[in-house]
Amino acid sequence: MAITRDSDLHTRRFSRNAGLGVVLLGFVAIVFGLTVVKVERGSTMEAYDHQPRTSLLPAEGAQK
Repeated sequence: MAITRDSDLHTRRFSRNAGLGVVLLGFVAIVFGLTVVKVERGSTMEAYDHQPRTSLLPAEGAQK
């Protein structure tokens, strides 16, 4: 016996699932966009690996 008519519970559940799907797709799009931007600007990116950052050190011949 096939169920052909959606009850009110099925309708509400579907709309709730569709809303959650949209929110998750938006989150994935934001993370993907941030990743693309970071990869494109890779020359200015420095990893945090517990080493001193040479770009923040003063030049050797610099005077105060």
